[in-house]
Amino acid sequence: MTAAAPTALRNAGGASGGQGSSPARGSMRKARTKGWLEPWLYLAPAFIVLIALLGYPIFQLINVSLYDYRQAQVSGKAPLRFTGLENYQKLFADPQFWTVLGNTVLFAAACVILTLLAGSTLAVLATRLRPWVRSTLFVVSLGAWATPAVTGSAVWLFLFDPTLGLVNKSLVSLGLTQFAGYSWTYDKWSAFGLVASEVVWCSFPFVLVTVYAGIQAIPTEVIEAARIDGATMPRIARSIMLPMLRPIVIVVTIQSIIWNFKIFSQIYIMTSGGGIAGQNLVLNVYGYQQAFAASLYGLGSALGVIMTALLMVITLVYLRILKRTGEPL
Repeated sequence: MTAAAPTALRNAGGASGGQGSSPARGSMRKARTKGWLEPWLYLAPAFIVLIALLGYPIFQLINVSLYDYRQAQVSGKAPLRFTGLENYQKLFADPQFWTVLGNTVLFAAACVILTLLAGSTLAVLATRLRPWVRSTLFVVSLGAWATPAVTGSAVWLFLFDPTLGLVNKSLVSLGLTQFAGYSWTYDKWSAFGLVASEVVWCSFPFVLVTVYAGIQAIPTEVIEAARIDGATMPRIARSIMLPMLRPIVIVVTIQSIIWNFKIFSQIYIMTSGGGIAGQNLVLNVYGYQQAFAASLYGLGSALGVIMTALLMVITLVYLRILKRTGEPL
């Protein structure tokens, strides 16, 4: 009896311990489940709004791209004909599509690079200006940013008008007589350059304000310590400021890529719908021409799907880069 008593007590204790630990494990499991669900509950309203505003239109865009959908189908004079991926095959087999895609990539890349250079240079310059000069710079820059794309395009067209434009008159007055009556929108590259200059003009203020805010957020003690150690300003900019500004530069770069990749108003207005013989077409304008000018709604929808997919890839790259740099998503 004395030998069996400790064994019985141990068995009883083990049983009671197991019964006591089961509610604890259940509570921990519930806490983990609640911790996992809680962020999604907070995000649920935003997801519902996004699905309502974006989900159905994207579904319809994909759906229309799978049909031979023209004016006859819109008016009900002809039945819809399911074509599957035929619209995509037509696009990929069309040399003009690849030319337009190349134009879009090159144009967006040039606009992004020039916007970043202009905005970053002015942001660094703003840190060395007097307060009233800096305030004037920001007010003027934000005025350009607030100007609607249609208004800005019309103003730039007037400035570069062949006969009445201030730019041509100024160049002729400087002795450059070859610019008398010169049309900036006739040649492919001069037209792209004109549109790019307008895009940069209305886009650089975002980079200016963002990069300037990042520079101001750098602790002055770090820069002063580097100066005491004998570091030159170029070395400070390269080894201290640029690494600390890298997350901000990544954000403005990706956002500029997205904005410039889907440019429509400036190209359409300043080149009269894509330039002579379509030499200044980009994907957005090309899709507009196919969908509304030619009434090939299925083909235009396929272009819209391709553009959406490309922008989603850019967005995923953006999120991946943010994750690598440790920025909160």
